[in-house]
Amino acid sequence: MGQQPGRRGLTRRAESAVRHGWEQVRHLWRSSLGFRVVIVTMLLGVLVLGAVGTYLYGAIAQGLVDSRQKIAAEDSLRLAKDAQRQILFTDQTESIAQITQFATELVKSYRQDAGNERRYVVLARTDNNTSPVSIGPIESNEIGLRFIPQSLRQAVSESPDRQHLQVATIEEDGHEISAVIVGQQVDLPLARTYGLYFIYPMDREQQIMGLIGQTFVLGAVALVLLVGAIAFVVTRLIVDPVRRAAGIAERFAEGNLGERMHVKGEDDLSRLASSFNAMAASLQQQIAQLENLSRVQQRFVSDVSHELRTPLTTIRMAGDLIHDSRSDFDPAVARSAELLRGELDRFELLLADLLEISRFDAGVAVLEIEATDLRVCVEHVVDALRTLAERKGSTLVVSQPDERAAADMDFRRIERILRNLVSNAIEHGDGHPIEIAVGQNDSAVAVTVRDHGIGLGPGEAALVFTRFWRADPARARTTGGTGLGLAIALEDARLHAGRLEAWGAPGEGSCFRLTLPRKVDSTITSSPLPLAPLVETDGVAAATVSPAQVGTIAPREPNR
Repeated sequence: MGQQPGRRGLTRRAESAVRHGWEQVRHLWRSSLGFRVVIVTMLLGVLVLGAVGTYLYGAIAQGLVDSRQKIAAEDSLRLAKDAQRQILFTDQTESIAQITQFATELVKSYRQDAGNERRYVVLARTDNNTSPVSIGPIESNEIGLRFIPQSLRQAVSESPDRQHLQVATIEEDGHEISAVIVGQQVDLPLARTYGLYFIYPMDREQQIMGLIGQTFVLGAVALVLLVGAIAFVVTRLIVDPVRRAAGIAERFAEGNLGERMHVKGEDDLSRLASSFNAMAASLQQQIAQLENLSRVQQRFVSDVSHELRTPLTTIRMAGDLIHDSRSDFDPAVARSAELLRGELDRFELLLADLLEISRFDAGVAVLEIEATDLRVCVEHVVDALRTLAERKGSTLVVSQPDERAAADMDFRRIERILRNLVSNAIEHGDGHPIEIAVGQNDSAVAVTVRDHGIGLGPGEAALVFTRFWRADPARARTTGGTGLGLAIALEDARLHAGRLEAWGAPGEGSCFRLTLPRKVDSTITSSPLPLAPLVETDGVAAATVSPAQVGTIAPREPNR
């Protein structure tokens, strides 16, 4: 009883070892081109050698059998003629005993046991012999009449003038071997027609074929291994430069723009290396130009934004003075003063956004992190924009958990993100309700803002965060947007190592989802809220979303 658990333990360890080995092979197959080439080459070699070896083995075997049959036919024909001649000239024909004695001596004289050329003889009455005198059958040894096929005996009986040959299986010393059996009819005195059968064992041919088969197998194994080794060497000559090129390309992609491949010779790999180096040099030059242009543009925006603040302050003071005195003007001038003040408000907002964008571009934006309940931030935004929503005919519907949805965040920046999302939903919601949902899980907190307005067309969900992009340039702005709100919201989300995603469909509205990690420098495993709305299809909830409808913003390293 104590041995059974031990056997089961050994079985489990063996199964575990087999699974581990199989996983290693699968990993090598997926990750190593050289391994795949060697294995495929060896498998093809096995198939080719198997086919060729089988054909050659069959051809050699057939040649040996044909040769043995030819020798047996010639030898048996000579012996049958000699036997018939001795029967014609014998004088031992007066009694059955004499005939039997003569036939027995004749059969024994034709038997041969020397070396590999063994020959057994059987003398048996034919099936159509009607003579009342019968002898035998006479056998030279234990290889006798029982090994003569009935079809061969019948052929000898029906065709007395012909020699008949057949390959059959006999048993010798407890082993089954093939043998060539040749039969021909002879005419005995008194006893009339008998079949004289010569049995030629083919054990020597079987030994030869066994040796040939063993040689084929060993040669095939050696040749397959040799082919695998050759394939390995040839593959290394090709794969090693490709691996070096892949390593250089990876380092180049990581930002080491000075990486280049070593060029040696004039073969295809050398031309590949030269082409890669030329491409890398061109990319490095273009990236340097783009970086310089980006720096110039960022500096220009920053400088212009700062320089505009002083004249804007002066214009604001003059505009406020004119606006306060508009009651003394005629109606047309008073209306112009009101329009001037509204445009100044928009201009100040645009200038503030440009300054914020320039801080993001310069990498100087920082976070003031504190543990904050996301629900509080949502309530602030909803209270601030409720009047605007009522003026547009929309209602703000908030769904949030009872538990505290806390996360490490910069309250001011997250409030700015939500303000942008909710104000955009009000702007494009066409008076329908705006749904705001808050959710949380172990790794993240999230908020979604869903409207039921005009929605987004295919591909537009990935463009809404582009600076100054508008889905409908002809659509009038009523909430004073600058076209930079979502771009700033994106940068604020990235600062928090969070995600800002968009979904939309024409006529179905749009949905924006902000997902933030609970802790600083932690990783978001999944968002607690769905981005796309769920619909019922045959009683099953399904998300109506496609890749073209979703714009996903991957987080980047925060700048704190």
